[in-house]
Amino acid sequence: MADNRAGHHRSSIDLKSAHLPVVAVVIKSTDSAVLASELASRLADEPEFFDNDPVLIDLSVVHDAPGPVDFAALIAELRRYRTRPVAVRGGSSQQMLAAHQQGLIAAPEAAPRAHAVPTSAAPAPENPADAPAAEAAPAADAAPGAESAATTCLGTVVVDKPLRSGQQVYARGADLVVLAMVSDGAEVIADGNIHVYAPLRGRAIAGARGDTSARIFTTCMEAQLVSIAGIYRTTDTELPDRVKGRSAQVRLDGEKLLIEPI
Repeated sequence: MADNRAGHHRSSIDLKSAHLPVVAVVIKSTDSAVLASELASRLADEPEFFDNDPVLIDLSVVHDAPGPVDFAALIAELRRYRTRPVAVRGGSSQQMLAAHQQGLIAAPEAAPRAHAVPTSAAPAPENPADAPAAEAAPAADAAPGAESAATTCLGTVVVDKPLRSGQQVYARGADLVVLAMVSDGAEVIADGNIHVYAPLRGRAIAGARGDTSARIFTTCMEAQLVSIAGIYRTTDTELPDRVKGRSAQVRLDGEKLLIEPI
């Protein structure tokens, strides 16, 4: 008699699609010295900003550049700042071949911008909290363990439980509303706006797919990092007293990140 027990065994391996958080570094020059200088000016004062984060090199701006990209030098520079270049996109056939020879894989082209609805900008305050532009555009799905806290309804993801360090929630194509604390080390990401009706102490990334009209709102601004459409600010730069620990919003004015009281 045939033994059918094997059919009842659970597989020890599942194969599933995964959307992982990456940082997109958009290069705008093929000059290695210029790129090294730019990286140093942006990241030398924040050596702990990255923690071996995977990096996607975006070549769309230099696609038609006459000079070659020195991928070996670029990869070495990026690794100096605790990143791990893994993929490349947007380059010419020659650029993509050169990148592949350095161990980088070809990534899909960027997804279209999600529901970017223009909004009228409020007048800038006299002393706005601003930040320099940075070509860092994280994109991610909710991390394991965070799904149970979120429900989706009409383009809005609602989280009603505290997010602990290491947890992450991503509202793909939607706004994100958090009704509990976002702790240090936790991360909330949305393609649209982020509303946190509690202390925001972790990272908040709105407009993750390039929506420059996205905003971040919180009843208690204590974030480690805030970012809109790839332009970010960390709390290594002290927040002004008028927003620190208070109700505040974050928005873009051109390429300037403003943090204002509500």
